[in-house]
Amino acid sequence: MSTTASPTTLDTSGLKELLDNGSPVRVIDVRTPGEFEAVHIPGSVNLPLDVLRAQDNLTVRHDEPIVLACASGARAEQARNLLESSGATQLRVLSGGVSRWEQDGGTVERGSNVWPMERQVRLTAGLLVLTGVLSSIAFEPLKWIAGFVGGGLTFAALSNTCAMSKVLALLPHNRPKKATDPQKALPTLTDRR
Repeated sequence: MSTTASPTTLDTSGLKELLDNGSPVRVIDVRTPGEFEAVHIPGSVNLPLDVLRAQDNLTVRHDEPIVLACASGARAEQARNLLESSGATQLRVLSGGVSRWEQDGGTVERGSNVWPMERQVRLTAGLLVLTGVLSSIAFEPLKWIAGFVGGGLTFAALSNTCAMSKVLALLPHNRPKKATDPQKALPTLTDRR
């Protein structure tokens, strides 16, 4: 694998080089099916992070490079940490995720217009804070909604997890009808070609 940013990351130019050279790289997109359907790197396979977390005894039986992608890199980094223990030896995270890939001129395939999860979280958190503050005019204890959301966002940043995104991922628009069947996608990650 091309070395660009660090031993665990790969930037847009590094991934373009691997793909253009016909390298046997596997690009695994760990975003929700809705986010994947909205926009993804051609040839990538959708294997959501929550599906990876639910796998017991996941074993990677190949030594081909795996590049993990998400919206910005945070979920892909969580997937990398998870997959290290499964025998994968050549794991890299796409630095800046699909967003940076597209900004840097990488080609993408587009489908439905589902917002990225990070944007959905910002909207939901903002609405909860606004509702809490405005509602507290009529009933003061509702101000604590804003405090609860602030505490949740602080915890999410410190722990690099996000309970709100897990809840939002369950909504119908984040689970399109044409979603990848995890049992069909897992061999792309684990098995030899």
